Amino acid sequence: MAEAIYVGGLLVATPLLDDPNFRRSVVLILEHDHDGGTLGVVLNRPSDISVTQVLPVWDPLVTGPSVLFEGGPVQTDSALALAAVPSGEEPLGWRRLHAGTDAVARLGTVDLDAPPEILQGEIAQMRIFAGYAGWTSGQLESEIAEGAWYVVDSEAGDTFHADPTSLWRQVLRRQRGELAFVATCPDDPTMN
Repeated sequence: MAEAIYVGGLLVATPLLDDPNFRRSVVLILEHDHDGGTLGVVLNRPSDISVTQVLPVWDPLVTGPSVLFEGGPVQTDSALALAAVPSGEEPLGWRRLHAGTDAVARLGTVDLDAPPEILQGEIAQMRIFAGYAGWTSGQLESEIAEGAWYVVDSEAGDTFHADPTSLWRQVLRRQRGELAFVATCPDDPTMN
């Protein structure tokens, strides 16, 4: 398990976290500044809204499922896109995450105001998120200390996981030690 919050790391909701915005969620950390706070997106909440309904010009570049993902409870009327590039190049309209891990080395944000044509053939995978998750300085650290989140390392396939609804269990299952057993925790612990 990772010790510190860092860009490219994952926040995995513990079974104790019952906030409906984050219950059994997996959050990819996009920005972290000890003084300024933390920003991330929930990776495992596909919505029922298709990309063609909201941002049709981007639909051909989106990695399935071709829906908006619920990125978090902050600014849900705005969209944020993540895309992976196949090489180390930085195409126009794409900005690399400032992360030191190989798992997200080719991951960055997409300028959704740019014409999609400039990224056609330049990106390998893409997802669009409505809203994001945000914490003020010290807030996330407090939530972690209270037992709401596990901080773990991400792997290359997490952001564009083919079955996002199974991501919470899969991320926990690959952890070492007792944390792997948390993946078997039933949705309703009283039914155990």
